Amino acid sequence: METPFPPFDPEGRPRFGRLGRIPLRVLLPNLVTLLALCSGLTAVRLAIEERIELALAAIVFAALLDGIDGRLARALKGTSRFGAELDSLADFVNFGCVPALMLYFWGLNEAGAFGWIAALTYAICAALRLARFNVMLDDPDRPAFAADFFTGIPAPAGAITVLLPVYLELLGAPHGFWSAPLALIYCLAIAFLMISNVPAWSGKTLGGRVRRDMVLPLFVLVALYFALLASFPWAVLATCSAIYLALLPVSALRYRRLMAAHRAESAQHGRPRSERAAEDPAAPAPPAPGPSA
Repeated sequence: METPFPPFDPEGRPRFGRLGRIPLRVLLPNLVTLLALCSGLTAVRLAIEERIELALAAIVFAALLDGIDGRLARALKGTSRFGAELDSLADFVNFGCVPALMLYFWGLNEAGAFGWIAALTYAICAALRLARFNVMLDDPDRPAFAADFFTGIPAPAGAITVLLPVYLELLGAPHGFWSAPLALIYCLAIAFLMISNVPAWSGKTLGGRVRRDMVLPLFVLVALYFALLASFPWAVLATCSAIYLALLPVSALRYRRLMAAHRAESAQHGRPRSERAAEDPAAPAPPAPGPSA
């Protein structure tokens, strides 16, 4: 008996007829992505109801799930084109639209139309940043070290850092006449950082393998971090946001040095062997000229 639903193919290939069974390892990362999407959309409802603390918890939970789904897909060998597209769309909603709406409901609305323009600009920059990221994945000319860096701050980091004014108010900072204008300027700054060319360390290659003697300390540090996050959420989020922004110049300097070394190496390999041998005696000598044809 035919079902009323079309057969699912995670790679999006055109198929006719019935498909075989899909392994659960392919579906599980997509379910995590959908759970993150539900959490992000719930944050909007909570912000409308002025339950800003729970809304922030929901968006942080969505960011944690976003960091899990991709790694889970790679660990289970369940990556697919469908999952990549779903993850990109969920990121735009969770880290583009939701933080913009949360900031607007929190205080940007006090700036009138300018507050809405700032929120709109942030959401648009998040969409442009995600589109550029998807395009750059297919760039064959990127050097190997570029995988350790994002071009511009990523959307999840942008969502966490752009909410810094809300964290500060929850920590006791006064909400006065200048709160909305300062938050507006800060929101625009984070928006432009997302679409900028500032190299931001990604951390994707960190933790691929852990030394045996560092396993237990790693467990303790992770448990300590989440304990602090649960006990002092606004202080931890504000501190992490400030540290992340402060480390951007360090990341840019590191990227510049790696790029300079890469260009120097490329130029060295592009020179004739005779010139390289004159500077480096250990370089292989050029072959003797053979008889002409």
